[in-house]
Amino acid sequence: MNIPKDLRYAETHEWIRADGDTATVGVTDHAQAELTDVVFVELPKIGTKVAAGAECAVVESVKAASDIYAPVSGEIVEVNQRLEAEPGLVNNDPYGEGWFFKIKMLAPEELRRLKTNESYAQQISK
Repeated sequence: MNIPKDLRYAETHEWIRADGDTATVGVTDHAQAELTDVVFVELPKIGTKVAAGAECAVVESVKAASDIYAPVSGEIVEVNQRLEAEPGLVNNDPYGEGWFFKIKMLAPEELRRLKTNESYAQQISK
């Protein structure tokens, strides 16, 4: 399974890619495979302030609905509106076009508490 090295991972299967004080968030390839076919994504509202670990989006598949959690604290500054019309992007390109939202990080040091690709790989191999 491809687990990009340049990302950090939450135990709840979200990935985060930091670029300065803003970061892009999505779900991992492992998570989308477990969900199976994604049919609906409910994105957070721009301007919403979230704490690390807070529910901020929902993804529904043919199998189940799952909450998406903010890996870090901050303010939602952009959402991937393409997912509303094309939720399958989460399955087809989870680390690229299937991203969920961008967050302006309140405390970028929170990234250090998240998993590296090695520790995330260990988590999902159990």
